[in-house]
Amino acid sequence: MRARLKAIILATAVGFTVSSLAVTAADAQSRRYRVMVCDKSKAKNGAIIGGLSGALLGNAVAGHGARTEGTLLGGAVGAVAGHEIGKSKRKCHYEYRYR
Repeated sequence: MRARLKAIILATAVGFTVSSLAVTAADAQSRRYRVMVCDKSKAKNGAIIGGLSGALLGNAVAGHGARTEGTLLGGAVGAVAGHEIGKSKRKCHYEYRYR
């Protein structure tokens, strides 16, 4: 009788443990979701490089009395152009995350 009682208690404990592990694994699966992650550093780098080169080119092309305006305008146009070019070259991938 005593051995049978131990077997029943052991089977009950194992059953509860297995069922709680199954519920935990199912709960973890429901919390997982897919996210697209993109590398944005190329767009930032493109804006910086484009702004600097545009400023230098604007300074060189501007008339003698308007060098400051040429530098500012060239830098702004170069930064926008560099950002757009860099943005088109970004790499994206999917990652799985948990809540």
